[in-house]
Amino acid sequence: MNSKTEEQNFIQKMREREAYGKRNDKEHNEMQIEFDAVSINEAFARTAVASFLTPLNPTLEEISDVKTAVSEAVTNAVIHGYDEEYFKQYRIRTEDQGEEKQTKPKVYIHCVLDGDVLHVEIWDKGKGIANIELAMEPLYTSKPEQDRSGMGFAFMEAFMDDLEVISEPGYGTTVLMKKKVGVSSWIEHEE
Repeated sequence: MNSKTEEQNFIQKMREREAYGKRNDKEHNEMQIEFDAVSINEAFARTAVASFLTPLNPTLEEISDVKTAVSEAVTNAVIHGYDEEYFKQYRIRTEDQGEEKQTKPKVYIHCVLDGDVLHVEIWDKGKGIANIELAMEPLYTSKPEQDRSGMGFAFMEAFMDDLEVISEPGYGTTVLMKKKVGVSSWIEHEE
């Protein structure tokens, strides 16, 4: 981080993330899942979040929007957070009866239903993003050799009502998204 202020903002955002689960009212529900950072689990992640959303009786379009955004965030964690560079620089080792073996990296999802708003938080403990602003530019990709389109963050931003990315090189990335579900307006929700 470049300054004390950025560090304070990072710490504040992490505290806000932890505060998601502190409410306890009848319109509040939450879940958290953890899974191996492998591409096949992307389908599991988006289906799990879509299923969690069902009490709000979402439209097919709302379900599709959420599934797309979750898919993009999980794919980013798997492809970019835990790439070859991560394993070269931040290899995790455990000992199993004198043998070293690599521990599988994980992706984490925390979802909260707060009234008619879905909060989705997806994070990894991978290599992090050095320049978030650049990474969020449409068509930017750090992996052009893998035919990546560079549209992941653009899709998340387009399909969700709010998107925030928090990252620190060497410590991972957190994607925070919100989506209002249903017919009541944001103004009614804010009042």
